[in-house]
Formats: sequence, structure tokens, C-alpha cells
Amino acid sequence: MPPTTPINKIHAALERHYGPKRARRVRTNPLDELIFTILSQNTSDLNSHRAFQLLRQVLPTWQDVHEASERKVAEAINSGGLARLKAARIKTILKQIHREQGHFDLTFLRDLSIEEVRAYLSRFKGIGPKTIACVLLFSLGKPAFPVDTHVYRVATRLGVVNAKVSPGKAQALLEAMVPPALYYSLHMNLVEHGRKTCKARTPLCGSCPLSKLCAYTR
Repeated sequence: MPPTTPINKIHAALERHYGPKRARRVRTNPLDELIFTILSQNTSDLNSHRAFQLLRQVLPTWQDVHEASERKVAEAINSGGLARLKAARIKTILKQIHREQGHFDLTFLRDLSIEEVRAYLSRFKGIGPKTIACVLLFSLGKPAFPVDTHVYRVATRLGVVNAKVSPGKAQALLEAMVPPALYYSLHMNLVEHGRKTCKARTPLCGSCPLSKLCAYTR
């Protein structure tokens, strides 16, 4: 892709402002990322991290979570919001994995193609495109472009994707637009930009490194 495209200009401006981001090699069970992403839904980053940490403290293994009551799981993740709904979803997923495999090790996903991983994870109720993309990118090191609330807000304000499309559709559009080599760094910098500058209620347009490229400021 030529360096003059809007995506490359956005990527370059964000890297100049926030610095390049390099993916770290991850060896943990992909189930960790799957559960963490469920806990991150409809809450702040701080609350989701706290909920995941408390869950692992109270119930250190996924076998423990599987055997615990739904109420105990909900109590452990209460700080993340929607605790009863998320506890039920987590318990259902763990039950299905255990029924199929007899254990909770999803490292076999590393040997599957991207399409096979998507097909496997999409079978679970409540697991959508963003969650699958997070597992692919952060746990499996495979090319994917998760679109969370920050990425969606920044991308629609920039005019890169139409604000009328759903986040799921926006993710498909962005994965087609963005060169795979940029997926990790651009995703991370868009998230950081959404947290620090392009905020939901009070965007700091006056200090925005993307102001010249942004439809929202025009």
C-alpha cells in the first residue's frame, strides 16, 4: 500500500506521537485472553483488569472456575460490571470446552489457520468478532484487527469508516483496509489515542496529532 494512503498517514502520525508498538511473544493459554476479553465488555479497562485479577485470585485455575457456582464467579468479577451475565457466559463456555476436551488448554489453536480459529471460537454463545480478533492478535500472534469502543470512535470520527456501520462491520472494513503488518501497532495506538485524546465526551481536538486528517474537526 502506498505511503500516501489515509491509513498509512494515520499510522505514521500516531507512531510519531505515541511511539511504535511491537507485539510481544505470548505463551499463555488462549483461554486467558478469551475470558479477559469477555470481562472487558461494557466496562473500563481498569475495572476489567481488576475483575480478571480477582477472579484468578479467588479461583486460580479454569477448573476451579468451572467447578465453582455461578454466584461465586459473579462475586469474584463484580468489579467489572454485568457480573451475573458475564459469569453465566464464562461458565457456559467452560462447560462446553470441558465437555468436548476434558480440559481447558486451548493452545492447540496455535496450530490452526485464522479461519479455523474463527470457526472454533464463533461456536460459543456471546463470542463475537472483536473477542475472536483479540484472541487471534494478542494470544495467538495471528493477524487480526480488533475494533473496540476506542478504535470504533476514532475510526468513525476520522471518517475512515461510516458511523452508520456496526462495530463488527467496521472491523471487517478496517481489516481489509489496513496492511496486516500494521495491525498490532495501529490497533494499540488507536486505543491509546481514544483513551488520551479522542475521548468520548470531551475530545482534545486542539492537541490531536490527527486533526489535519480528521473529518470530525472540519
